[in-house]
Amino acid sequence: MTSSEQSPQAPDSLPKYIARGLPKQDNETLEDALDYITELIEWRQRPIDANDLPEGAEPVANDSKGTGTLVEEYVTCGDSTCHCAEEGDKGHGPYLYRYFRDEGTLKSEYVGKV
Repeated sequence: MTSSEQSPQAPDSLPKYIARGLPKQDNETLEDALDYITELIEWRQRPIDANDLPEGAEPVANDSKGTGTLVEEYVTCGDSTCHCAEEGDKGHGPYLYRYFRDEGTLKSEYVGKV
């Protein structure tokens, strides 16, 4: 059998139930799956909207990778005797966080003190 007659090999990262099921589908179903996968990737990589950020978070820039948004935030420490626990106090900071999407879920990571 020549290589042009062999079916393409699924990547090792693909779950077996998908790798076994896809070759059994007709072309229309495969095209629909491809469209869905493309839309899903675009949805997961969509920009961070200001409405997605916590209240009081101030977007300052997109990160250098273009995969997230840098945000200045004031935070509370959880100590009930600290000034940050008082109503109207901004809290500690500002601190810089990067908000990004990981498989569609909004996540944040601490970058540093501003």
